[in-house]
Amino acid sequence: MTKQTVTFSRTDSAKFFKTLNKRVNNYFKENKIKKTGNWKLYIKTVVMFTLLLGPLVLLLTVDLPTWLQIISVMVIGIGMAGVGMNVMHDANHGSFSSKKWVNRLMGSSIHILAGNDYNWKVQHNVLHHTYTNIEGHDEDIDAGRIIRFSKHSKWLKIHQYQKYYAFLLYGLLTVNWAITTDFKQTYIYLKRKLSYGDFPKPATQWTKLIIGKILYYTIWVVLPLSLGYAWWQVLIGFLIMHYTAGIILSVVFQLAHVMPNTDMPLPDENGNMKNTWAIHQLFTTSNFSPKNWLVEFYTGGLNRQVEHHLFAHISHVHYKNIAKIVKDTAHEFSLPYNEYNTMWKAIGEHYQQLKMLGQNPNIA
Repeated sequence: MTKQTVTFSRTDSAKFFKTLNKRVNNYFKENKIKKTGNWKLYIKTVVMFTLLLGPLVLLLTVDLPTWLQIISVMVIGIGMAGVGMNVMHDANHGSFSSKKWVNRLMGSSIHILAGNDYNWKVQHNVLHHTYTNIEGHDEDIDAGRIIRFSKHSKWLKIHQYQKYYAFLLYGLLTVNWAITTDFKQTYIYLKRKLSYGDFPKPATQWTKLIIGKILYYTIWVVLPLSLGYAWWQVLIGFLIMHYTAGIILSVVFQLAHVMPNTDMPLPDENGNMKNTWAIHQLFTTSNFSPKNWLVEFYTGGLNRQVEHHLFAHISHVHYKNIAKIVKDTAHEFSLPYNEYNTMWKAIGEHYQQLKMLGQNPNIA
C-alpha cells in the first residue's frame, strides 16, 4: 500500500520560525562561533570511545573475575549508547564538523554499534525529523503490535499490561538492530527509493551492510571467542552489553515524544497538516532535565529535543546556549515549549502515558 503523502501548512502569519531562525543565526554571528562541534565535543568523543572500547581491551587482555567482567560489559553498553548519542548522532546530522569527511568518519561509528548509516539516516533524519509523531510515517512511534505508543494505533488486549513490560522490552532495541532490523529496513527503504542525500546503488548498500555486519560481529563475537571465552560467556556478555545500551537509548528517545505533553496529530483526508513543520515540532517534542549537567553531557544534548528538532544541523554542544532564545520566542508567539524539570519526572510521566495508551479506548 502506498503511504499517504503528508504536506505541512505553509501559512505562519506570525512568522515564528523566520523570527527564531534569525535570532539563532544572530547568536552565532555575534559570538563568532561555528554551529558545528568544538573542543567540548572532541573531548566528549574521546570519553565516549574510551567507555566503549576501554573495557573491551581489558576483557581481551586481562583475566578479570566474573563480577568485573559483568561490570565491564555494562560499561561497554553505556559507552555504546554514549557514542551513539554524542558522536554518531551529530555526525550523521552533519553537525559534528564543518568537514564532510569528518562527519562521514564519525558517522560510520554506527557500524560498530550494530547499525547502518543509510538506514539510520532514512529512519531518523528523513522519517522521524520530518514526520515527528505522525502515525504511519514516523517509525520511532511504531513498536509493532507489542507496544502502543500512539492513540491512533490499534489497541490490543495485551496493551493493558504494557505499563509493566514496556521498559523491559526497551533493552532489546540494539539487539534487534544487530540481528534483523537493518536487513528489513534496507529492503524496504531501497524499494521505496528513500534516502538522505544521494540515493545509493542497491548493490552498494547491500554490500556495505554485509561488510558492516561482518566487522561488527568480528569485534564483539569472533574476537572474544578466538581469545578463549566460551560461547555462553560471549552470548551473556553480548546480551548484557546490548540490553544496557538499548534501555538507555530507548528511554532517552521516548521521553522526547511519547509523553502526556506531546501531541500525535494526523493529517486531514487530503494529507494536509494543520501546522507548519517548525510549529509541528513544538507540539510533538519535549525536553527533560535541562539543568542537570551530567544528563546533558551524557545524552549528547538529547534532553533538549525541542532545540534539536528545530536545529538538527547545529551541534548539540550549543543547545544549552540557544535554549533561552527558543523558549522565549515560542512563548512570545504563544506556542508551547514542552519541558520537564527532572529526568525522573519525565520517566514517571512516560509511564503514565504508557498506562493511558494501554487502556481500551472504547472504555477510556
